[in-house]
Amino acid sequence: MTKLDLSKVPVKTGSIYPEPYAAMMAGRSSLRLGDAGGLTQFGVNLVTLQPGAMSSLRHWHLHEDEFVMVTEGALIMVTDAGETAMGPGDCAAFPAGRPDGHHFLNRSDRPACFLVVGTKAPSEVATYSDVDMMVHMSAGRARFTHKDGSDWSGPK
Repeated sequence: MTKLDLSKVPVKTGSIYPEPYAAMMAGRSSLRLGDAGGLTQFGVNLVTLQPGAMSSLRHWHLHEDEFVMVTEGALIMVTDAGETAMGPGDCAAFPAGRPDGHHFLNRSDRPACFLVVGTKAPSEVATYSDVDMMVHMSAGRARFTHKDGSDWSGPK
Protein backbone atom coordinates (compact mmCIF):
# COMPACT_ATOMS: atom_id res chain seq x y z
CA MET A 1 0.00 0.00 0.00
CA THR A 2 1.19 3.46 -0.79
CA LYS A 3 0.71 6.68 1.12
CA LEU A 4 -2.95 7.45 1.73
CA ASP A 5 -4.25 10.52 -0.07
CA LEU A 6 -6.49 12.05 2.59
CA SER A 7 -8.24 14.19 -0.03
CA LYS A 8 -9.60 10.95 -1.56
CA VAL A 9 -10.80 9.35 1.68
CA PRO A 10 -14.58 9.84 1.98
CA VAL A 11 -15.71 12.03 4.87
CA LYS A 12 -18.18 10.20 7.12
CA THR A 13 -20.82 12.31 8.84
CA GLY A 14 -23.96 11.41 10.70
CA SER A 15 -24.46 8.69 13.27
CA ILE A 16 -25.89 5.20 13.62
CA TYR A 17 -27.57 6.33 16.84
CA PRO A 18 -31.36 6.39 16.93
CA GLU A 19 -33.03 9.75 17.53
CA PRO A 20 -32.86 11.89 19.53
CA TYR A 21 -29.18 10.99 19.93
CA ALA A 22 -28.26 11.04 16.22
CA ALA A 23 -29.03 14.76 16.02
CA MET A 24 -26.65 15.39 18.93
CA MET A 25 -23.71 14.31 16.73
CA ALA A 26 -23.95 17.36 14.43
CA GLY A 27 -20.52 18.87 13.84
CA ARG A 28 -18.64 15.56 13.99
CA SER A 29 -17.00 14.01 10.94
CA SER A 30 -14.35 11.37 10.39
CA LEU A 31 -12.00 9.87 7.86
CA ARG A 32 -11.93 6.06 8.04
CA LEU A 33 -8.20 5.75 7.44
CA GLY A 34 -7.93 2.08 8.37
CA ASP A 35 -10.67 1.15 5.91
CA ALA A 36 -9.06 3.31 3.21
CA GLY A 37 -5.78 1.46 3.79
CA GLY A 38 -7.41 -1.97 3.70
CA LEU A 39 -6.83 -2.75 7.38
CA THR A 40 -9.01 -5.55 8.79
CA GLN A 41 -7.74 -6.17 12.33
CA PHE A 42 -8.08 -2.68 13.78
CA GLY A 43 -9.71 0.60 12.90
CA VAL A 44 -8.02 3.98 12.51
CA ASN A 45 -10.18 7.07 12.28
CA LEU A 46 -9.30 10.76 12.16
CA VAL A 47 -12.21 12.54 13.83
CA THR A 48 -12.91 16.27 13.48
CA LEU A 49 -15.15 18.09 15.93
CA GLN A 50 -16.42 21.53 15.02
CA PRO A 51 -16.85 24.08 17.83
CA GLY A 52 -19.60 22.88 20.18
CA ALA A 53 -19.59 19.30 18.85
CA MET A 54 -19.20 16.03 20.75
CA SER A 55 -17.55 12.83 19.56
CA SER A 56 -20.24 10.42 20.77
CA LEU A 57 -22.43 9.69 23.72
CA ARG A 58 -20.30 8.64 26.69
CA HIS A 59 -19.69 4.93 26.20
CA TRP A 60 -17.44 1.97 26.93
CA HIS A 61 -16.70 -1.19 24.93
CA LEU A 62 -16.97 -4.76 26.15
CA HIS A 63 -14.53 -6.33 23.64
CA GLU A 64 -12.68 -3.51 21.89
CA ASP A 65 -9.71 -1.47 23.10
CA GLU A 66 -9.58 2.21 22.07
CA PHE A 67 -6.61 4.56 21.92
CA VAL A 68 -7.01 8.29 21.24
CA MET A 69 -4.44 10.98 20.41
CA VAL A 70 -5.35 14.64 19.93
CA THR A 71 -3.73 15.94 16.75
CA GLU A 72 -5.09 19.48 16.54
CA GLY A 73 -6.97 21.96 18.71
CA ALA A 74 -8.34 21.78 22.24
CA LEU A 75 -10.70 19.09 23.51
CA ILE A 76 -12.28 18.10 26.79
CA MET A 77 -12.22 14.38 27.60
CA VAL A 78 -15.12 13.37 29.82
CA THR A 79 -14.85 10.10 31.79
CA ASP A 80 -16.41 8.77 34.98
CA ALA A 81 -13.64 10.64 36.85
CA GLY A 82 -14.67 14.01 35.38
CA GLU A 83 -13.27 16.37 32.74
CA THR A 84 -9.69 16.59 31.47
CA ALA A 85 -8.39 19.23 29.04
CA MET A 86 -6.46 17.73 26.13
CA GLY A 87 -4.34 19.28 23.40
CA PRO A 88 -2.09 18.12 20.56
CA GLY A 89 -0.01 15.11 21.56
CA ASP A 90 -2.19 14.20 24.56
CA CYS A 91 -3.30 10.56 24.57
CA ALA A 92 -5.85 8.38 26.34
CA ALA A 93 -6.41 4.62 26.39
CA PHE A 94 -9.65 2.79 27.09
CA PRO A 95 -9.13 -0.96 27.67
CA ALA A 96 -11.92 -3.32 26.64
CA GLY A 97 -14.28 -4.37 29.40
CA ARG A 98 -13.52 -1.44 31.70
CA PRO A 99 -16.83 0.34 32.43
CA ASP A 100 -15.54 3.92 32.27
CA GLY A 101 -17.74 5.87 29.86
CA HIS A 102 -15.86 8.41 27.78
CA HIS A 103 -16.31 10.96 25.02
CA PHE A 104 -14.75 14.20 23.77
CA LEU A 105 -16.18 17.72 23.57
CA ASN A 106 -14.98 20.71 21.60
CA ARG A 107 -15.75 23.77 23.71
CA SER A 108 -13.31 25.96 21.78
CA ASP A 109 -14.01 28.33 18.90
CA ARG A 110 -11.92 26.30 16.40
CA PRO A 111 -12.14 22.80 14.92
CA ALA A 112 -10.26 20.08 16.81
CA CYS A 113 -9.08 16.66 15.60
CA PHE A 114 -8.10 13.38 17.19
CA LEU A 115 -6.92 10.01 15.96
CA VAL A 116 -8.73 6.90 17.23
CA VAL A 117 -7.20 3.43 16.94
CA GLY A 118 -9.31 0.49 18.06
CA THR A 119 -9.80 -3.23 17.87
CA LYS A 120 -12.23 -4.63 15.29
CA ALA A 121 -13.94 -7.40 17.25
CA PRO A 122 -16.24 -9.76 15.30
CA SER A 123 -19.03 -8.81 17.67
CA GLU A 124 -19.17 -5.97 20.14
CA VAL A 125 -21.35 -4.46 22.84
CA ALA A 126 -21.06 -0.82 23.83
CA THR A 127 -22.85 0.61 26.83
CA TYR A 128 -23.83 4.28 26.99
CA SER A 129 -23.12 5.61 30.46
CA ASP A 130 -25.57 8.51 30.66
CA VAL A 131 -28.59 7.10 28.81
CA ASP A 132 -30.52 3.81 28.96
CA MET A 133 -29.05 2.38 25.77
CA MET A 134 -26.62 -0.24 24.50
CA VAL A 135 -25.56 -1.20 20.98
CA HIS A 136 -24.86 -4.78 19.92
CA MET A 137 -22.72 -4.96 16.76
CA SER A 138 -22.44 -8.14 14.70
CA ALA A 139 -21.61 -8.65 11.02
CA GLY A 140 -21.62 -4.89 10.49
CA ARG A 141 -25.15 -4.49 11.84
CA ALA A 142 -26.18 -2.48 14.87
CA ARG A 143 -29.01 -3.46 17.20
CA PHE A 144 -29.92 -1.00 19.94
CA THR A 145 -31.42 -2.11 23.23
CA HIS A 146 -32.19 -0.72 26.63
CA LYS A 147 -29.75 -1.75 29.37
CA ASP A 148 -32.21 -4.44 30.53
CA GLY A 149 -31.85 -6.08 27.09
CA SER A 150 -35.28 -5.11 25.77
CA ASP A 151 -35.52 -3.70 22.24
CA TRP A 152 -34.86 0.02 21.95
CA SER A 153 -38.11 1.99 22.17
CA GLY A 154 -36.74 5.47 22.71
CA PRO A 155 -35.52 7.39 25.75
CA LYS A 156 -37.18 6.55 29.04
